[in-house]
Amino acid sequence: MKKYLLGIDLGGTTIKFGLILPTGEIVHQWSIPTNTEQAGSNITTEMIASIQQVLQQKQIGLDEIIGAGMGCPGTVDRTEGSIRNAFNLGWTTPQLVRAQFQENLGLELVIENDANVAALGEKWQGSGEDAANLVFMTLGTGVGGGVIVNNQIVEGVGGAGGEIGHFPVICSHEFSCTCGNSNCLETLASATGIVNLAKKYRKETETSLNHFEELSSAQVFQEAQAGDKVALQVVDEISAYLGTACSVMANLLNPSVIVIGGGVSSAKEFLLDKIAHHFEQGVFPTVKETTQLKLATLGNDAGILGAAYLVKEGENNV
Repeated sequence: MKKYLLGIDLGGTTIKFGLILPTGEIVHQWSIPTNTEQAGSNITTEMIASIQQVLQQKQIGLDEIIGAGMGCPGTVDRTEGSIRNAFNLGWTTPQLVRAQFQENLGLELVIENDANVAALGEKWQGSGEDAANLVFMTLGTGVGGGVIVNNQIVEGVGGAGGEIGHFPVICSHEFSCTCGNSNCLETLASATGIVNLAKKYRKETETSLNHFEELSSAQVFQEAQAGDKVALQVVDEISAYLGTACSVMANLLNPSVIVIGGGVSSAKEFLLDKIAHHFEQGVFPTVKETTQLKLATLGNDAGILGAAYLVKEGENNV
């Protein structure tokens, strides 16, 4: 009898795998480095080899795997089962990942954008509490987003639905974005953006941030919580940008919950309370009463759980 869902979280540095029961229990998980050499030409074959090795070690037959799901960066062609424009992997041309899985493992593979997959993970086993309407915002090196409406992932006609990180921000700064625009939300409110903003402000005044040669967003939050004025200015400013972005999404969609995750969210309630302050100033009264802001709870497991959920519920029926 088939027992396990295989969840895969393909990232630019690490590929995470999980054997997961249909109840959501992670039975076994492991990871391998992402080999981006030679334009990432060996990534898929190394994934397949790792799966074969672990299944052999665990004495689990391929006939016990219900199916595989994968979250990945880049543009996903769900019909073709391919990935392209995953620049941090070296994949610019379409990679026929699903066909390789079928040929070498005999497994059906469902592929989805990594932020959408993380949203599914939080919906299924995390802060989303199986809400039919949910927005997930991940604050890391960039700002990613996944939107679920009436249990359906919002993909858009080009597959770019939920690109929250590229909301335009009106401000006095001029930070270029990798997408070609400037002052996208992620240029200011990601871990990278927070550091850039802090470096700009610390040049102008005395601050404890000047004690750090290699500044990180975690250090900015640490100094803000300790009362440093410049660090607080940075945190207050990025909280305003994030709170406004959340209010725009909430007024448009009125989801049950907006879940905030990613490395920057490790600041927890200190950050969430500040975001909530600006969020509440910008939402319609009914939205304020019905849409909650929550911190993500799954951490690095969101990707493999969401990928497994793709298989459990079926593509486009989540």
